[in-house]
Amino acid sequence: MNIDQLIDIVSSKMKLIRIERGYTQDRMAATLGLSKKTLVQIEKQRSKANWTTVAAVAALFRESEILRSALGGDPVEIVEILAHHGIERPREHTLGGRVWWKDIDNANGYRLQQNLISQHFRILDDENHRWYSSFDEKEAHERLAELATQ
Repeated sequence: MNIDQLIDIVSSKMKLIRIERGYTQDRMAATLGLSKKTLVQIEKQRSKANWTTVAAVAALFRESEILRSALGGDPVEIVEILAHHGIERPREHTLGGRVWWKDIDNANGYRLQQNLISQHFRILDDENHRWYSSFDEKEAHERLAELATQ
């Protein structure tokens, strides 16, 4: 996934996310810092949201089932990976990949998984804490090897 693909997905789901939350167009536009006219254009798919709006939607509507289903998990994680070209730090506790994930490899208490929807990779420890995320498979395998030797 790249930024343009994320913009396409979020733009296409904007109306559903708004309805899921029970917001009017006026309230959604105000929440996102958009004009109502701009929001209507996005909802009617006459234009696309910009990167800033996509990041705001991911953060402000992080718990949206519509958004999570479309992206295969936490939308903020996807935005972070794309904005920073990966995530390398211990993060929050995860569910361990019971939904949207397949195990790719494991080594010395760490496992590499791939998201079935977004196709990004992450490394979890035995307690399901996320240590790394990236769209680069080669880099993910290298980071798994590094973590396994620590």
